[in-house]
Amino acid sequence: MSDIKQSAEDLAVLEQLNVDYNDADQASDAKRFSELLAEDFIVQTPGVTRNREEYLEYIAKPRPFKDLALRESRIRILGDVALIHGRATYTMIADGTEQEAPVHGRVPEA
Repeated sequence: MSDIKQSAEDLAVLEQLNVDYNDADQASDAKRFSELLAEDFIVQTPGVTRNREEYLEYIAKPRPFKDLALRESRIRILGDVALIHGRATYTMIADGTEQEAPVHGRVPEA
């Protein structure tokens, strides 16, 4: 298979995985997250670092936001690794404020 065709197929898979990740976040779908996250997964948000188990417990709780939407993303395939950068928006349920957050991820080739 040509590198260009493989790259396009890889890109399509990564784009769908990124959508799945965001959908699972909005739905508090810890089961889907458990399928997506590496065993050594670590997430850092302002003031908090969580490992995979801690994050799955956190994600299982009802989300404090609604209308999570991926507004833009850029996926770069760099050999055996892909980097995902983007921007997501959402609305806080408590006060209705609209928020924006950067999206970053690293996906190793399976």
